Amino acid sequence: MAIDLVAGNAVIGQSGGPTAVINESLVGVIEGLRRAGAGNSGNPIKKILGMRHGVTGLTSGDLYDLTDYPHDRLQVLAQTPSAGLGSTRDKPDAAYCERILESCKEHDIRYFFYIGGNDSSDTCRIVNEMANETGYELRCFHIPKTVDNDLVINDHTPGFPSAARFVAKACMADFLDNISLPGIKINVIMGRHAGFLTAASALARRDDRYEYEGESTDGPQLIYLPEVPFDTDRFVNDVANLYEKRQRVHIAISEGISDKDGNSIGAMLIKNGQTDAHGNVQLSGSGAIGDALSDLLKDKLTPVGGKQVRVRADTFGYVQRCFPDQSDVDQREARGVGRFAAKLATMGDLDGSVAIIRTSPIGVTQPYAAEYRRIELSDVAAKTKHMPPEFIDGHNNVSQKFLDYCRPLVGRLPLYERI
Repeated sequence: MAIDLVAGNAVIGQSGGPTAVINESLVGVIEGLRRAGAGNSGNPIKKILGMRHGVTGLTSGDLYDLTDYPHDRLQVLAQTPSAGLGSTRDKPDAAYCERILESCKEHDIRYFFYIGGNDSSDTCRIVNEMANETGYELRCFHIPKTVDNDLVINDHTPGFPSAARFVAKACMADFLDNISLPGIKINVIMGRHAGFLTAASALARRDDRYEYEGESTDGPQLIYLPEVPFDTDRFVNDVANLYEKRQRVHIAISEGISDKDGNSIGAMLIKNGQTDAHGNVQLSGSGAIGDALSDLLKDKLTPVGGKQVRVRADTFGYVQRCFPDQSDVDQREARGVGRFAAKLATMGDLDGSVAIIRTSPIGVTQPYAAEYRRIELSDVAAKTKHMPPEFIDGHNNVSQKFLDYCRPLVGRLPLYERI
């Protein structure tokens, strides 16, 4: 039976931090709509429009016609990191969402696709509810994207596997540098309140080299996640014990670490720090956390009157998001969620968010498999997923189960040898 689709235009936007694969999702939506005949004479979906800088562009009328964008250029765009349409950090409230809905009416938009994280899903939810209340037929679809990997229900989100791949390879390179000379090295990694990216640093270790009663000799030897309360005295003691054994320590630490009362360590250590548009202390925009922890270790570990302990720190920062070394799984799935959203839009009176659901058991001997499902916007909107307890080992490590979870997403990593 033919499906009676509402006639009008489709619009696609990108929101939040860019990733290495966000354009795969953009192209996936365009491909899916074209396969359904969008833009052809007599098809109910008349045009495929792109928002310049997300809802900021939509509300100002800054739209780009993608209906006939050349196929070969789309394929190159798909493989290009960064947000091809431009992104936005706007976090719409109800009044802003009313303007979004009015813009949809003005431009005869009936299919609304928004690629982004928690806040983007909430924008879709609010606009969708307003459209329903006012009787305007609009189909809203949220397409998952975030390097933080913190969308609920999803096994993982597009953008995370590629960013995790970068973190693993960067920590591997940094560790190989660190073993050449004595000293302590700290790497501060993105993620704010979710520790998945920091945990991915553990993939830098070789599996077959263990000494010191089961401790890996490869770095990072210490991994600190925001899900585990951070204690500065315990941190200093952890580092001191390892440094005494080996004269070198390699550390991965999340930008979002907090104490047992939930107070941000970054906010406490960073004096007069900059804040973002929402009043949060900027954790990724400077090296302040790493510098503060370096100073702490130098002060606590340098003997009175002795030579200062060598401590260095790097903050990976925004380079984690768009490094052009994408995970194969990430590219495939980012395109897939876009196509799936387009398919849902042509199936009738539907709205929702696309989720990636792993269908294979987690384990090194199990082939990886996943599928796409439609979930309700209210089930994902403005909610945050954290590292589950079974992925965490003590207060400064990750479990084997996390490694088994993450490896198939990241893909093959380089082998290395040392004497």
